[in-house]
Amino acid sequence: MINAKINGLQIEAPEGSTILEAAGKAGIRIPTLCHLDLHDIHMVNQTASCRVCMVELADTRASRNKIVPACVTKLTEGMEVITASIRAIRARRMSVELLLSNHPNDCFICAKNLDCELQSLAAELGLRKLRMRGERIDVPLDDSSGAIVKNANKCIYCRRCETMCNEVQTCGILSGIGRGYRAFVGPAFNMPMQESSCTYCCQCTMVCPTAALTQANHVHKVWDALADPGKHVIVQTAPAIRVTLGEMFGMAPGSVVTGKMVTALKRMGFDGVFDTNLGADLTVMEEAAELIHRMENGGTLPMLTSCCPAWVKFIEHQFPELVDIPSSCMSPHIMFGVIAKTYYADKLGIEPDDIVVVSVMPCIAKKAEAKRPELTKDTRSHVDIVITTRELGGMIREAGIMFDGLPDSEFDAPLGESTGAAALFGSSGGVIEAVVRTARQWAGDEDHGNTEEIELEQLRGMDGLRRASVTIGGREAVIGIASGLGSARKLLEEIRDGKSDYTAIEIMACPGGCIAGGGQPYHHGNYNAVRKRQEGLYSEDRRIKIRKSHENPAALALYEKFLGKPYGEKARGMLHTYFEKRERV
Repeated sequence: MINAKINGLQIEAPEGSTILEAAGKAGIRIPTLCHLDLHDIHMVNQTASCRVCMVELADTRASRNKIVPACVTKLTEGMEVITASIRAIRARRMSVELLLSNHPNDCFICAKNLDCELQSLAAELGLRKLRMRGERIDVPLDDSSGAIVKNANKCIYCRRCETMCNEVQTCGILSGIGRGYRAFVGPAFNMPMQESSCTYCCQCTMVCPTAALTQANHVHKVWDALADPGKHVIVQTAPAIRVTLGEMFGMAPGSVVTGKMVTALKRMGFDGVFDTNLGADLTVMEEAAELIHRMENGGTLPMLTSCCPAWVKFIEHQFPELVDIPSSCMSPHIMFGVIAKTYYADKLGIEPDDIVVVSVMPCIAKKAEAKRPELTKDTRSHVDIVITTRELGGMIREAGIMFDGLPDSEFDAPLGESTGAAALFGSSGGVIEAVVRTARQWAGDEDHGNTEEIELEQLRGMDGLRRASVTIGGREAVIGIASGLGSARKLLEEIRDGKSDYTAIEIMACPGGCIAGGGQPYHHGNYNAVRKRQEGLYSEDRRIKIRKSHENPAALALYEKFLGKPYGEKARGMLHTYFEKRERV
């Protein structure tokens, strides 16, 4: 342990601690900008590039005390630190002023207005005028992907996105470009995002302190559709939305707001408000049937879940030799779109081209997924518009709806009925837990309906890699779970190298799952909030009377009247897809 003083307070900290860490444990706040400490995934960004965390070191041997960055300066025995001296405060203010001298002043219309860390720091440090105006870079906006928008002019070169992309997600897309005030972060050679191997997991947007990396905004498309009297506009909401939307209105993380969300969407003018959870139940039934088929007929194992479009794009670029291993199932919101423009359209007597399917998703990658050519029918997209939780929250505010005071409403029939198993899709481990619930019963395993047989605790958690064994059809099935693309890489390398004994693997691109998706309310690296969201989904599973996908009456009716049997010829033709080998750039 190291003994030192911070602001005259005697403290003790483990050897190797930085001043920033020691101060935090002592209850002393030092402002930061480029620093990013992701405790739950054991990753720290320590570029010390912004110089916002400057502190003063008392040094009786020198004529003047030193000013040092707290985020990278190690605490030493007997050190005396002053965090709020006039010199330290002036140094911080100067650092922020220099950043602002090369930053656009369009805060009113910026995507991160009121949620920008640079903006907040300027206010905290009392900056009311800019004394300097530097020469500014002028890099064209990159919105080529339709999912993620890169505005290099707002990059402050903190490199937090680079740490997330390269160290946490191991995608290797982002790196420093240029020198001096012209420096920014982007793909190699500043190529368009669409031409890179970006997966659009958009975890970079979750840690970017400014609006250098943001989601593509499609709110105007939804308003335009709602204003068109010739269109029948329906909306579906993903499982994870119901435990995160409340945060947009000051509610605690994990608050379940399903009923209020449905009421808000109905008041906004949608012709039908449905639950993506029905698509999740269909996915469970298809994946369970596919898994049993592979196990009983010598098929390729392990089978990997394919609900996450970011992880699908990851395997296409990074492990193209393995693209035949994942389940061929479409993701739940695409399955729902298929049903909406076939079964639902026929039931209501509406032309499919007159139906607009809007998906509210936790994931920015869903925007790109909806436009994949293989997920269209005769050039018609199964899902027309994808917006995120943040975009929906903005639309509710724009409509003048007081969300926290809304009464609860139910999803519309016939596509609004779902199960507790479907609700789990929003959390890491949830998809495979739902699939195992169904696969075990279909394969003949005795089921007494006990809680421990339904809630598979061994599949739950937040760890990046998890492993468990369950019984399916009297055979041991080894289940692997990867939360985050860095963890997924480890599992995929095992499979590629022939070292895997897994039967089935669930992969979600975002650490923690969809509850921490790139389109969710910003968690700023606070994974305690993500845990609360996870608990909210588990409570939803317990609340819903039917907890197994294959017992959903709406799903069973769909198979009986329209789809045939799960993983049958018609179901495979309508609800399954294929993946491509892609070049890694």
